[in-house]
Amino acid sequence: MIDFQLIAAVVIGIGVLLALIIALKLNAFISLLISSIVVGVIAGMEFNAITDAISKGMGGTLGYVAVVVGLGAIFGAILEKSGGANGLAHFLISRFGDNNARAAVLIAGFIIAIPVFFDVAFIILIPVLHALSIRTGKSVIYFALPLLAGLAITHSLIPPTPGPVAVADIIDVDLGWVILFGAIVGIPVAVISGLWFSKWAASKVKSGEFVDTGEKQEFDTTIVPIILGIIAVPLFLIVRGTIVKMLHEPDTEFTLWEEIWIFLGHPFVSLIIATLLALFILGRIKKYSLKELFDISNKSLAPAGSIILITGAGGVFKQMLIETGAGDMIAQLFADSGSVYLIPLAFVIAALVRILQGSATVAMITAAGVIAPIMSELSFPDIHKALVVLSIAAGSVFLSHVNDSGFWLVNRYLDLSVQDTLKSWSALTMVIGLSSFIIIYLISLFV
Repeated sequence: MIDFQLIAAVVIGIGVLLALIIALKLNAFISLLISSIVVGVIAGMEFNAITDAISKGMGGTLGYVAVVVGLGAIFGAILEKSGGANGLAHFLISRFGDNNARAAVLIAGFIIAIPVFFDVAFIILIPVLHALSIRTGKSVIYFALPLLAGLAITHSLIPPTPGPVAVADIIDVDLGWVILFGAIVGIPVAVISGLWFSKWAASKVKSGEFVDTGEKQEFDTTIVPIILGIIAVPLFLIVRGTIVKMLHEPDTEFTLWEEIWIFLGHPFVSLIIATLLALFILGRIKKYSLKELFDISNKSLAPAGSIILITGAGGVFKQMLIETGAGDMIAQLFADSGSVYLIPLAFVIAALVRILQGSATVAMITAAGVIAPIMSELSFPDIHKALVVLSIAAGSVFLSHVNDSGFWLVNRYLDLSVQDTLKSWSALTMVIGLSSFIIIYLISLFV
């Protein structure tokens, strides 16, 4: 039975969230908390139950996300500071040659965005684009779009980047499945958007002048094998742990080796191992002092802090929908359809929030907060949960435009007009989001 009071609570709650962020320019963390309270009040919850739900939702989410995002931030920072990101880009370009440089920067972006934040990776690799432009006589945008495609795809679809990690926790799915299917979806999307579409889009845009970041860009190609090895460690361990659990015979005890692999494959343990490897191996190669490594680690946590708090507030929104019974009610509408309709719903919610308020993180967290209570009331295998996570991620990257900080990052550093930024970067994100969703939906029909 449909309870229109609960429907109104959810709709008004999301409306309040968007109004606070868009109209009042209020911080997303505070906005999510206020909209969660609005949901609880309209649904008729007692006031002490509302505050209890806030505490439960925040604590339950941060216990996992804070550790993973914090470790991931330190891991990415040392890879960036060591010159590994730049070194990888130069290494790939030297191997692929100028004729295939677009493929090289696409692959570089795809790999680098696994540990390094999107905006940081883009800024440190801009000089690489400029050097390619001068050497080949082609525009900067010709090489920038494949790079941006690689960065955006991995940043949105493949953990341990913060967005998919947070959504996977809220949806409650094994991170190994998200990594596995994120790669399965991301690779063809990279070809479609980063090689095919971006080449056409670049031809329609008048490229601006290169904007110098004002910083000395160091790189070291000799450490590329080490960089690739360190990045592969957490991915391998997490996926290996997932496979061990999947292959384990039901109703039997885990062997000692299975328990060890599962332990090592937990994101906490695998990221601790990878972060320590990055700090001490790269620290030793680059001759960083312990004080310098300490400073790198500390500074890396600043941007991670806001992501962690926003994710926690998203957990509050999810918990409020569970406590009010709204999640259970909506779940009944999907009880007979499985994930066939839930995957499109997840994409549409994330895409709408993204278009309306700009932030991909807020779009992910809001959509996850709405979808998670529905899934908690239904029985979904982890594979389908992972596809729902990726559908949310696909929606969150869809159509970056003037209300998104990423739009202005691209606009500024490539010195494009607003119109050309819309025709290139905005169009690229539409293709990434839509092609990702189509592939995800097709996979859901066969698994």
